[in-house]
Amino acid sequence: MIQRINIGPRMSEAVIYNGTVWLAGQIGEGATVAEQTADVLRQIDALLAEAGTSKENILQAIIWLADMADFAEMNSAWDAWVPQGHTPARATGEAKLAAPQYKVEIIITAAIPAK
Repeated sequence: MIQRINIGPRMSEAVIYNGTVWLAGQIGEGATVAEQTADVLRQIDALLAEAGTSKENILQAIIWLADMADFAEMNSAWDAWVPQGHTPARATGEAKLAAPQYKVEIIITAAIPAK
């Protein structure tokens, strides 16, 4: 059975199937890349908890930056958040995001532990 979290007219914030959760790309508030990244990571924590998992179970992260010059600043927030020993497979690239104020978007896939 497919389960959807925060269903909207265009997308769901998360989709769960067969022990895996896929999060929609998350964007955050803030003036800097570090602030936006920290806000996105808080949102990811909340969605993962709602799905019955946590950041220790992330399988893959895809990160889009509006400008790769912000790579180190984004990594400063990411490195403070990601649990060492549980780092996921990850890719980071540059892309034009949905609106000019957005500097970072993060997409997560995670496992849901068996109960």
